[in-house]
Amino acid sequence: MASASLPITTAIEYADRVHQSHDDASSSKSKKEFSYVSKISEITGIVSATREAFVQRADSEEFVSDNSEFKLPSRRSLFIIIGGNALFQLSFFVIVSSASLYAEMLGGSAIFAGLTIDGGQYSMPMNLSYVAVLLGNILYALAYRTHFLYLILIGRMVSGLGFICFLYSKRYCSDPRIVGIRRRTTLASWLVVGQGFGFTAGPFLGGVLYKIGFPNPIFNGVTSPGWIMAVVWVMFWGLHNLIFKDVEPHPRERPIEMSVRQESSPQQLRRVTISQAQWGIIVCMCYFSMTCFFILGSWEANIPVFTAEAMGYSPYKAGNFIALGGLCSFPFLLLNVWQARRFQDRVILAAGTAMGFLGLLLMLVLLAASKITFGSLFVCWFLIALGFNLASTCTLSLASKQLPDEWNGRLNMALEYSNCVARVTGAVLGGAGVKMGMMNYVWVQIAVVGLGGVMYLMLWRQLKAKTG
Repeated sequence: MASASLPITTAIEYADRVHQSHDDASSSKSKKEFSYVSKISEITGIVSATREAFVQRADSEEFVSDNSEFKLPSRRSLFIIIGGNALFQLSFFVIVSSASLYAEMLGGSAIFAGLTIDGGQYSMPMNLSYVAVLLGNILYALAYRTHFLYLILIGRMVSGLGFICFLYSKRYCSDPRIVGIRRRTTLASWLVVGQGFGFTAGPFLGGVLYKIGFPNPIFNGVTSPGWIMAVVWVMFWGLHNLIFKDVEPHPRERPIEMSVRQESSPQQLRRVTISQAQWGIIVCMCYFSMTCFFILGSWEANIPVFTAEAMGYSPYKAGNFIALGGLCSFPFLLLNVWQARRFQDRVILAAGTAMGFLGLLLMLVLLAASKITFGSLFVCWFLIALGFNLASTCTLSLASKQLPDEWNGRLNMALEYSNCVARVTGAVLGGAGVKMGMMNYVWVQIAVVGLGGVMYLMLWRQLKAKTG
């Protein structure tokens, strides 16, 4: 009886114990289920993250577009810009082999021939530049038939208006809207490869055409470069209009945003203010750009004149000599395209300038010793062609990396003015090199490079920029 009737306290404790045991079992079961679900969720998250990472790596274009420093325009547009630059270089250099003889046939001198190899001015859009270079080549070719000496100069001046595409090519390859800061030196290296193609294929083609002769008053050895390049430009002009995709214009200020822009204008003015160090970089890069094209232009104009007197070279041989130097430097310029991402621009600039300066010093020693041979002159020309072409790859890219994006257009304009001045003065100096004395001719170039070296050393720290 006593066992059948438990005290109330004992019954309550028993019920609580049973209820607690049930709760413990339920809690243990729910914990196991929660642990299982959490593990499944964790595995699913890992798989999802891995998939996203894989997709992000596989889709290289999307990955690159997320980082503005590595962005690039379309390959078709790049082909038009880089290919057009190469053709403009070809048009510029194709007359080098026979320009002096062409001028002399019409009663001019070698100095006059040097003047016809200037770059010209620029102020027109790209399509108008194609028209200008097309018309300029035709006028250049017609000078022989009309027997009018100054038509050579007029033709080159009209072509010079077309050479504004040098400006637009450089501006395109440094435009912050489409080219990241770590891709500008790479694209500038491609432009210099086109430059190397021009001064390699141009003189060679001009020399071959002169060698063939074509005994015709309209199409002959000295006029054929103009006619052939006119046909080439007609075809390239059509290709440009078919595949080139232009960039979007700069955004315009809208009236609805007038008050906002007026409030933020002091910040914008402070942001685009140029410091003294940046002004120093602008001056230094413009000077080095001028130096590179001044020396290259003077040698390209001087070699046909100097080799004709010193070694009895014909325009055909002189053109092949110039082309051989460019051909030997071409692989190194291609190598620079891939290595430009690993070295700072200031290092590339110093290496190229030092190489070209070494070529000038060697030429000075050879002239003093009167030991000019094919081999010795070729070594000098190779060092100068490779060195100053290499140095010219980073003048624009280095300056554009150090300045605000809003200054890209003005910077390109300043550099192109420097190039035009260099092409004109270099061509005149090269044409007059023999008359003024070859020793004096080389000393002028050494002085120009020396002044640039002083500026470079003074701005060494400020010239540090991102690679690529």
